[in-house]
Amino acid sequence: MGPSKGKQVRRSNILVIIEAVLIAYVSHLSNWIVTQTTAFNPATNEHLAINVALLVILVQVSALSVGLYEAKLRESFRGILRRIFVSVAIAYFVMELLSSTLLQDMSMHAYYLPIASGLIIVSLSLFRYFSNKMGALGLGKNRIMVIGAGERAAIIEQRMRRDVDRLGFELVGFIPMPGDNRDNGIKNEELIHVSIDDNFRNFLTDNDIEEIVIACDQRRGTLPIDILFDCRVRGIEIIDILDFMERESGQIVVNMIYPSWVIYSNGFHTHNYLRDALNYVINAFLAFFVLLFAWPLMLGAILAIWIEDGLRAPIFYQQERIGMNGKLFKILKFRSMSIDAEKDGAKWATQNDVRVTKVGQVIRKYRVDELPQLLNVLRGEMSFIGPRPERPEFVEELIKEIPYYNQRHNVRPGLAGWAQLNYPYGASVEDSMEKLKFDLYYVKHQSLMLDLLILIRTVEVVLFGKGR
Repeated sequence: MGPSKGKQVRRSNILVIIEAVLIAYVSHLSNWIVTQTTAFNPATNEHLAINVALLVILVQVSALSVGLYEAKLRESFRGILRRIFVSVAIAYFVMELLSSTLLQDMSMHAYYLPIASGLIIVSLSLFRYFSNKMGALGLGKNRIMVIGAGERAAIIEQRMRRDVDRLGFELVGFIPMPGDNRDNGIKNEELIHVSIDDNFRNFLTDNDIEEIVIACDQRRGTLPIDILFDCRVRGIEIIDILDFMERESGQIVVNMIYPSWVIYSNGFHTHNYLRDALNYVINAFLAFFVLLFAWPLMLGAILAIWIEDGLRAPIFYQQERIGMNGKLFKILKFRSMSIDAEKDGAKWATQNDVRVTKVGQVIRKYRVDELPQLLNVLRGEMSFIGPRPERPEFVEELIKEIPYYNQRHNVRPGLAGWAQLNYPYGASVEDSMEKLKFDLYYVKHQSLMLDLLILIRTVEVVLFGKGR
């Protein structure tokens, strides 16, 4: 684990610990306020400890579900406030439910939970302001230097322009190298003209450089291997631009991939039949479990479609998609477009597609139209997590236009995916290229923990109505 990644993990851990202490303190303070302002008999230490512990756990689990502890949270402070409010609201609802059922003997004063919730929101908001906006934690920032100022280096300038994109590092500057394509290179970032020779290590020491990103357009005959080797031995991390972008943005820059990088990089695990069988059992169980609770929503969607289009109108929409290893299957969805939406042939869906019905707009926004795909999961054609399956007509075009596009079919397609969380809508070849960068990241790093993270983060999409 490199220093930057280690700092990000430590920053997340410190956030969890400090906020747990903060929530516990505020919850305890709320009890003191209630006892001082009312005639209510003080709660026993045991009852208070149980209520405080539950609040800490519920608020932090809810915060995790809306992405507040994600190391690379790309969000404005207003967005962070909204997430804090939602996480506390979820915890409030669950606490009320527990207090009225399982924990009636340990319930607190009626004013306790509202006061505690309000103070938790205020305290967490203030803490996040000082830690995120003013760098109070002093962690997560890694001072980096980029060797190269051409087309490959420019991906940092193009994709990481905002401050929230650079939360994990502090960019000192770019060093131009022979062979760089300066016409398509760095335009607005700071260029540092320094010789990479025996004195280069002194320059790195003087500027507290912790990591060097290799991003020059022409490597052969231009990179000073001996100097870089010496820097690495002295503890300075050396990282390729592809690995840097993968780590910082959660995507693989497809148009910059070269075969040796794929061959020597970690990830892209081989198939394991036992793991695949266990994966199906887990997905089938989850699909059945979700169906038990989602059937009223599905019934409501059916009635709404009938009311809008009539009883003879088709409810479901079946469409051929490309599955794992290129196998065709029929995906099942609630119909969200007009009946004759594709009378002129297959078309890309657009964000404000005029073919979408009024009911379709609602069920698309909250992903209700996707619920029938639980049957695809039960049939083993899809998983809960994976790249979204695409239509054969579009795949034929995309394979010709986009390098490595077919590699996304090495895993089973899913109801939700890494690309949907990071790039919510795709309606063109260019959008498909962007989504492929995240899909390949998922294919490379596929694991139970990543699936769990995506599943938790998908809660955010449902809560805030984001995505397709």
